[in-house]
Amino acid sequence: MSQRVLGWSSVVAAAVLLGGCASVPEPDEAGESPRRIALFSQGQANGKLPAGWQPWRLSKLKRLTRYELVDYNGTVVVKAMSAASASGLVHPLDLDPREYPVLRWRWKVPQLIAGADNHSRSREDSPVRIVVSFDGDMESLSFEDRAFMDRIRAVTGHRMPYATLMYIWENRAQKGQVIPNPHTGRIRMIVAESGPAMTGTWKLESQNVYEDYVRAFREPPGRIKAIAIMTDTDNTGASVEAYYGDITFERARGAAPGGPRAAPPRTATAP
Repeated sequence: MSQRVLGWSSVVAAAVLLGGCASVPEPDEAGESPRRIALFSQGQANGKLPAGWQPWRLSKLKRLTRYELVDYNGTVVVKAMSAASASGLVHPLDLDPREYPVLRWRWKVPQLIAGADNHSRSREDSPVRIVVSFDGDMESLSFEDRAFMDRIRAVTGHRMPYATLMYIWENRAQKGQVIPNPHTGRIRMIVAESGPAMTGTWKLESQNVYEDYVRAFREPPGRIKAIAIMTDTDNTGASVEAYYGDITFERARGAAPGGPRAAPPRTATAP
């Protein structure tokens, strides 16, 4: 595993130990990050992950969620299997969200996690998460946020990102709701789907990351530094499986002054 990925994993482990929050850590400055996300569909079933995707371990104290490439009706996707576990897959990026604000992905959740509630630290699990990290001016952060990040950096030698958005599938929260992290103001969860109505079917999601960031953090976003997927059941102790299709960033259609505009979300029934 590369030193960059090792650095990411150590940052998240420290975050778990210091505050229980899961945030994609900031890539090291050395080396270039890609501008496109490697597609799962270009991989081989039961084969290696497409180049760019790496395991993301939150803590040595937590079990690992299992991820594998599978053939689903002729399309290669990622199958996640979690049993009282929490880990993910991460992909470094270097994108301007003003130029590519529209995040599209497919996911499928056969069933929700009984008892999960992302408002509660002790029950904060989700069958699927899409996690996006952003660059920014660290000196502009509050004393509390900087102190939290300083503690992590003191332990690991690496920085957390300036800000992180997580798109989740919640049990009850209203779709579109922004859920704050109880430990730091630099992580916000956005409910992309909610409830059991669409479980068992493939959902094609479309979110304007630029607008979501402004809504969550009350400021324009910096550059996108990484994207990750995560299926976690470590808090509830449940077992769940889920599927992830390709993830892409795209230009907005009909961009307007004051911020990009995206096409409305669409629903798909196949990966």
